[in-house]
Amino acid sequence: MEAYSSFAEVYDLFMDNVPYEEWSVYLQQLLKENGVEDGLVLDLGCGTGTLTELLAAQGYDMIGVDASEEMLQAAMEKRTRSGQDILYLLQDMREFELYGTVRAVVSICDSINYILEYEDLVRVFTLVNNYLDPGGVFIFDLNTVYKYQNILGDNTFAEDREESSFIWDNFYDEEDQVNEYDLTLFIREENGLYRKYTETHYQKAYDLTTVRRALKEAGMEFAAAYDAFTKEPPKKDSERIYVIAREKGKERKI
Repeated sequence: MEAYSSFAEVYDLFMDNVPYEEWSVYLQQLLKENGVEDGLVLDLGCGTGTLTELLAAQGYDMIGVDASEEMLQAAMEKRTRSGQDILYLLQDMREFELYGTVRAVVSICDSINYILEYEDLVRVFTLVNNYLDPGGVFIFDLNTVYKYQNILGDNTFAEDREESSFIWDNFYDEEDQVNEYDLTLFIREENGLYRKYTETHYQKAYDLTTVRRALKEAGMEFAAAYDAFTKEPPKKDSERIYVIAREKGKERKI
C-alpha cells in the first residue's frame, strides 16, 4: 500500500504531540537569519499542511508539494478553513516542477529520509538548487543514524485512542541503513466498527558527511548543521538535525 494513504486520515490525530508552533518559530528564525523574511517559500513534503499553514500565517507566500493525494486533501481542507492562499501540488519530490523560482525551500519532519537512494538524494538537491533564487536558502531536517539505531530500530510502539489505534513495528537494517516501518491501523467508521489498514514505510539514515557530499554534487553550498531546535552543532546522540544549504549556480544538469 502506498505510504500515507490510510494513515492520512488520522495523521494529525497521532501527530498532536508534535509542537508544530515551536518548530515553526525555530524555522522562521533560521529563514530570517538567512535573509528570507518574506516571499515565496516551498514546503517540500508538506504532508497535511500544518507547518505550511503556520508559515503562511506569518506572511510567507507558500507552495506545498507532496506525493500523497490523501495528505494533500487534508491540507486543502485546512486551507479552506483558514482562508490562506496556499498552492498545493501533487508531485514526487524527486521530480517536482514549479512555475518559477522561490526564495527558500524547507523540508521538515524527516521528509528527506524517505529518499532511499543516494542518486535520488542528489537529484532532489539538484532540483531544489534549480528552483531557488540566486543565493536562496534550503533548510531541511533529518532523523539521524543514532535515532534509527538506538530509538526506533527493532522497537514497537502502539497507541490506543477512541477514534483509532495503531501498532508501529520498526526494523532497522544496519548494512543498508534503512528503517522499515510496518504500520497497522484500526480506524473507527460511522457504524462504530473498526476497519484494519496496513502500510509499510521506509526511511534511509544519512550521516552528515554523505549529505554534504550530495549537496556539493548537486551544486549547492553547505552553510550549517544544527542539533535540532538549537544553534549547537550536531552531537553523537542527536536524534534530529537541521541542515542549511544555499543555491550556488545552475551549472549541473538535471
